[in-house]
Amino acid sequence: MAEYKGINGTKIQNYTSDPDNPLTGQVWYNETANTLKVSTGSLVTAWATGGDLGTARYGAGGSGTQTAGIAFGGIDPTFTDLGVTELYNGTGWTEVNDMNSAGRYFGSAQGTQTSTVAFGGQGSRGPTPDGVFTETWNGTNWTEVNDLNTGRIRLAGSGADNTSALAFGGEATTAQALTESWNGTSWTEVNDLNTARYFLNGAGIQTAALAFGGQPDTAVTELWNGTNWTEVNDLNTARTNGGSAGTTTSALMYGGFPPITNITESWNGTNWTEVNDMTTGRRGIGGTGSSNTSALAAGGGTPSAVAATEEWSISGGTVTITTD
Repeated sequence: MAEYKGINGTKIQNYTSDPDNPLTGQVWYNETANTLKVSTGSLVTAWATGGDLGTARYGAGGSGTQTAGIAFGGIDPTFTDLGVTELYNGTGWTEVNDMNSAGRYFGSAQGTQTSTVAFGGQGSRGPTPDGVFTETWNGTNWTEVNDLNTGRIRLAGSGADNTSALAFGGEATTAQALTESWNGTSWTEVNDLNTARYFLNGAGIQTAALAFGGQPDTAVTELWNGTNWTEVNDLNTARTNGGSAGTTTSALMYGGFPPITNITESWNGTNWTEVNDMTTGRRGIGGTGSSNTSALAAGGGTPSAVAATEEWSISGGTVTITTD
């Protein structure tokens, strides 16, 4: 059997940290991490086509991950508000039980496919335009629970599940900076955003959230630490009403308007970096995902409602070699 040196011309090298620019296929031992590693090549970021939604729409909510996502509500090509809920398995969508109140442009927790919460919104989630309704999803059914203290539309949200969420921004006649915290039973008003806005995007959980973009058109990004919002580095391109995924240290924003765009930006906890564009530019995307390396974009408007789904992923990089 050929040895590594015979194939590559060198022995496996020891390093105190990973080499800066390893060759594809290069193997090394990281003494600090006490692990054997291999380079699989340069990082490649890209959007790929996924399975279409059963019902074309924009302004939908989204929760879960790229391989276990959920899309709910929205407005269809005939401008009819929807309560339709669909689950994604990494390949295709399956329709399940509807929301109790049809609507669009509400906030939602990042949540999971089996536990999320939707709040506020426009349509029959009223009274229009200042939606107050809150519904929780348990993996089978939606249940109407206690209302927001201040009804609004076009707001954003974050949260881990249907017992823990944050609602921020939105519109109630004028742009709002209001923030409310959900404990699984009721909403409590907490400290406001620094910049009032609507059609903004959010990522993270109840105690560590990220708010970015919004209307009036802004690139402003704010970080929530469980008590206060702090302004951090802006998006590279100001826009509103895109899709979003991730956490306060690893987030993604994609699409949005004006004009309708396919721009994608990745957040590393400090800065936004523009990465590869979506295949199709759109706004009002039902977005979800666990980080800036794995996200899902469901539906949206081009400007008409579409059913297209795209999946964001990163390939290549460094892999740890495990041995028995």
